[in-house]
Amino acid sequence: MNKRERIKTVFLYGVSICYILLLIKILLLSRISHSQFRSINLIPFHSIMEYISGSSRNIKTFAFGNVVGNIVIFIPFGIYLPLFKNDKRVIANLLFILIVSLSVEIIQGILGIGASDIDDIILNCLGGLIGILGYKFLLLILQDEKKVYTAITILSAIGLPCILYYLFMVRMRF
Repeated sequence: MNKRERIKTVFLYGVSICYILLLIKILLLSRISHSQFRSINLIPFHSIMEYISGSSRNIKTFAFGNVVGNIVIFIPFGIYLPLFKNDKRVIANLLFILIVSLSVEIIQGILGIGASDIDDIILNCLGGLIGILGYKFLLLILQDEKKVYTAITILSAIGLPCILYYLFMVRMRF
């Protein structure tokens, strides 16, 4: 590995670590603990259907943010995972994302932070799948794993200021 490749690798690992810290902040540390009022939904698409059927504009705005947010925050995870793992199969990486998302929801349920919801797991997996397919699409277009690595490094350099801003500057409370 030459010097340029080592710099790209260190940079990508650094961005990935910042992204994981942001995920932890969003999913676990920015939630208000309601230990006496735990909310657990085990019925698939129940929360999403409640959002759709809600009549209030505020509920619809919150619902849109929640649904889109749960998808968007796992897209980078789906991109970075096949980049760093030797196993690049879609199903293997999606299973890993499912386990991570399920673990987060279990922790939220145990600690009474946020709401444990099967819909969040479904949406997180959808976001991860979009990321995995984005990685596969780049590989199809660029036809070379090193070029994909470079493209993701460039995209990460563009996204890093946003990650750092939300990680250190924005105080999140949901």
